[in-house]
Amino acid sequence: MKKHYALGALALSTAVVLGLGGCAGGSADAAGGDGGTDAATATSLADFGDLAALEEAAKAEGQLNVIALPRDWANYGEILDLFAEKYPEITINEASPDASSAEEIQAAETNAGLDTAPDVFDVGLTVALQNTKQFAPYQVATWDDIPAELKEPSGLFVGDYGGYMSIGYDSAKYAEPASLDALLGADYKGAVAINGDPTQAGAAFAAVGLATVQSDGTLDDFQPGIDFFQQLNQAGNMLKVDVTTATVTSGETPVVFDWDYLNAAHTADNPNWKTVILPGTGYAGYYNQAINVDAPNPAAARLWQEFLYSDEVQNLWLKGGARPVRAEAMADAGTIDQKLFDALPEAPEDTVVPTEEQSTNAGTLLGEKWAAAVG
Repeated sequence: MKKHYALGALALSTAVVLGLGGCAGGSADAAGGDGGTDAATATSLADFGDLAALEEAAKAEGQLNVIALPRDWANYGEILDLFAEKYPEITINEASPDASSAEEIQAAETNAGLDTAPDVFDVGLTVALQNTKQFAPYQVATWDDIPAELKEPSGLFVGDYGGYMSIGYDSAKYAEPASLDALLGADYKGAVAINGDPTQAGAAFAAVGLATVQSDGTLDDFQPGIDFFQQLNQAGNMLKVDVTTATVTSGETPVVFDWDYLNAAHTADNPNWKTVILPGTGYAGYYNQAINVDAPNPAAARLWQEFLYSDEVQNLWLKGGARPVRAEAMADAGTIDQKLFDALPEAPEDTVVPTEEQSTNAGTLLGEKWAAAVG
């Protein structure tokens, strides 16, 4: 892999048996290629016959419910608009764009059986691992291009785009932090925020992971990362504000732990905003796509997955500064936007990505220790 791209492997355990039962959806009997395909139980395009048959089934439903997709997050705005342009017969209902991964699952549970329930999810790995019973298995047509380490074997959840945990800052007000410990200094009083609650949000979870490995810890134990944020809080430097484009633009959150592609996007609204990936060990991760097992629009949900993993949309992730999961296969095939691919920031020499076991253990530890540590 190219040094500037490689994120490492999530190392999902293919030996773990995940429950696949209960795949009932709200809009059953969406017709596929044979005129009788149940979209709610379709596990691949072959179940519909071909893409055209899936498109017709999705158009017949006429709706797609998405959740937690901020338009300024990894170029989601352009991606959503392209789907709407390509399929004007399908109305996209965008709910709670700033919701966390955990809140996506809560919305599915609260709205189960209703036509307002989310059809699809975009979640961090820890939340995905904790909620596999909420997902329906599906393998997109480009399944073979996705590294085995970045997908659950049956397609319950699949990595889609990723990046490196970074620190964004307003360079007009603050110096570039040369190290993690620099943020503990008086110069950063009341200035440092993370993107959400690490027990619920993938970006915040990764911030603790980065703090762990930057504090000479390992991903086997997130305690050093929790300790760092406890110190940051005790120093009066930690801001307990949910980060959004608006808080960055207004200056309310002037120093932010977040994915590099999200921090880089803030330059559009604040030209003084800069992004740094700290020297030393880097922390990388992917977000995952999944289909709600109770999706009210199961054909549209599967069409959305096919759309996201197409060459066109994978290049749109790249345009947003994220690293698309099919990048290496597309580079080999000559279908990647090479100029954008070559412009990606160089990766750290040493990069870590949590395994399934490490993510699960870290999630448990954070649930036990985070609130007491930061108040």
